[in-house]
Amino acid sequence: MSQLYRGDQYDWVAVCLKYLLFIFNFLFWVGGAAVMAVGIWTLIDKSDYLSLLASSTFAVSAYILIFAGGLVMITGFLGCCAVIREQRSCLSAYFSCLLLIFLIELVAGVLAYVYYQRLSEELKQHLNHTMTENYAQPGKNHITHAVDRLQQDFKCCGSNHSSDWQYSVYISSQEAGDRVVPDSCCKTIALQCGQRDHPSNIYKVEGGCITKLEQFLADHLLIIGAVGIGVACLQLAGAALTACFIYLLYKEEEEEFSDM
Repeated sequence: MSQLYRGDQYDWVAVCLKYLLFIFNFLFWVGGAAVMAVGIWTLIDKSDYLSLLASSTFAVSAYILIFAGGLVMITGFLGCCAVIREQRSCLSAYFSCLLLIFLIELVAGVLAYVYYQRLSEELKQHLNHTMTENYAQPGKNHITHAVDRLQQDFKCCGSNHSSDWQYSVYISSQEAGDRVVPDSCCKTIALQCGQRDHPSNIYKVEGGCITKLEQFLADHLLIIGAVGIGVACLQLAGAALTACFIYLLYKEEEEEFSDM
């Protein structure tokens, strides 16, 4: 009688775990799509700005998220198959995939955190040099386009101040045509509008473009971190459920073997 009761109890627990794992895998799949979407959004939304950064850490974090998101979506589908088949080998492989993805997201989170700590210093050291030395120079079209878009999107002029442009190679050249700032500094862009640097004509923001770009990148890194932590917590819950289900199947197999 006790063995029959224990068998019914195992069946009830197994059914509950099965449905919980199905719900988890659906949420896991949605979470994977969210992680991938955040990674793609990070690269596409302001991809021009990546060329203004000294290191590729920010871009690498986004690529890791895209890879992890795709892996999560595939793993979520495989997890459903493993639960349906109720095979310990498939569930063990699924459990291993969860831990692997967790480690990948952990690496992305660490990279994002490390980069967040040194973001301000990197921008201060690198952005001014990039804007003054590379703007409108031969073979630097991508830098020129990125700086123009940066100044228009964030309504700023110069790395720290509009006066930074007086040290620019471009402004010192004949190509500038008596401009004191690039035309992208103007509130209303027109040909050679950069010849006048009055506040009514150009953007004069305290802190310049560095402050604006730093805030933008910091916000993106926080979003990357929040999504990564959320999905990682979901993975740990799924790993715990999967381990319980594997143990339950093991106990059922053990009992069936002992009854033979």
